[in-house]
Amino acid sequence: MIIDTLANATKYSSLNPLFAKAFDYIKQNDIANLPDGVSEISEGLKLIVNTGMGKTAEASLAKFECHDHNIDIQVCVRGLETIGWKPREKCVAQNGAYNPEKDVRFFSDEPDMFFQLTDNQFGIFYPEDVHAPMIGEGEIKKLVFKVKI
Repeated sequence: MIIDTLANATKYSSLNPLFAKAFDYIKQNDIANLPDGVSEISEGLKLIVNTGMGKTAEASLAKFECHDHNIDIQVCVRGLETIGWKPREKCVAQNGAYNPEKDVRFFSDEPDMFFQLTDNQFGIFYPEDVHAPMIGEGEIKKLVFKVKI
């Protein structure tokens, strides 16, 4: 997992060619005014724009998730978002079967830690990062780039 600000995003562009495309997209667009929805940026790179009310920790942890074939770049555009995290290797309580169509699996484990993202901060979640996003009060606007691996 990586946590940083968009001001430092170029440091991570070399980690994956699609990271560079995602961060270029952010630079070239007014992310505060992007409409909610899903769009394909390029082959292997999808963007989900979501504006919603923060959830309770309990509601978010009901879908404590990770992905097998995608890396998430989650950008907090506006609001204060708390995210639960635990390394996948420490998760033992799988919650249901893997869904290959949505590339998601859930766990019932408790997170090892919680951290917060606010305006123009991001987290990069690899397949080994189990995460519970959108915890908070009030409205949160975020971008989620799905990077195919």
